[in-house]
This record gives sequence, structure tokens and C-alpha cells, in this order.
Amino acid sequence: MKKVLIGLIVVILILFGIFSLVNHQTSEDKYKNFAKINYQIESRNLKLLVADTPEKWERGLMFFRKLDGVDGTIFIFPNKQYRTFWNKNTFMNLDILWIDGDKVVGKSYLPSIEKSKEIVTVKSSKPADKVIEIPAKK
Repeated sequence: MKKVLIGLIVVILILFGIFSLVNHQTSEDKYKNFAKINYQIESRNLKLLVADTPEKWERGLMFFRKLDGVDGTIFIFPNKQYRTFWNKNTFMNLDILWIDGDKVVGKSYLPSIEKSKEIVTVKSSKPADKVIEIPAKK
């Protein structure tokens, strides 16, 4: 019985160690699939991760608790249309800038899932071909 218990404890410790290694990411690891660009909007210079594929559009800043070396994400879409964003798995409060060309056509606030306790969606009031999400200052 003692050997089984010791074996079980060893297995649990090994699994915990593997889980810790897999989930320990540096900033560069978190950003490795994203290009970074400098982008100027409304007299602000931002360093942004680029979301330009369906997989990156879906992920955005999900699972991030803080940003290191970047200000947020710019979503670049192939066409202009009304856009909807949500806070599923989003742990930061976000300011959303809806952009048509290079002009901001609207702004929204998206609370973190931890703050709202439920999924919240925000929609653009006009068609947009780009969207920027940055941590809110609230």
C-alpha cells in the first residue's frame, strides 16, 4: 500500500512539473506567432501585435494578464464590415478602437471576464477593417 501511495505521489509531482514547464512562457514565447508593428493613431505611437489570420483574430489578447514590450493588438481584416468582439478568456479590461482605413470610427470598453463575471460583447457602430485592442486605463 505504501509503495502505491509513493508511486502515486511521484506521478502527481511529475505531472505538475510538466504542467508548470508547459505553462511557463516568456513574453517572446507568448508573442512568437505574432508580427509586431509600430502604428500611429490619434497622435499615439503604439507597438502592436498583428492579428491577420482567422486563428489570430479569434485569439487576440485572450489569456494575457499583462503585456511586456507591446501596447496591444491590431486586427487587420480583408474587408470593411460591422465587427463584434467579446471578453471570453480575456483577463484584462480593454479599450477597443474601431478603425476604417486609418480613421477611428468608434471606441468601446470591454471589461475582463473576471470583472464582468459573464461574457460581454461589444459591436462597432460603423463598418471597420481594423480593430485595436489595448489595456484600458480604467
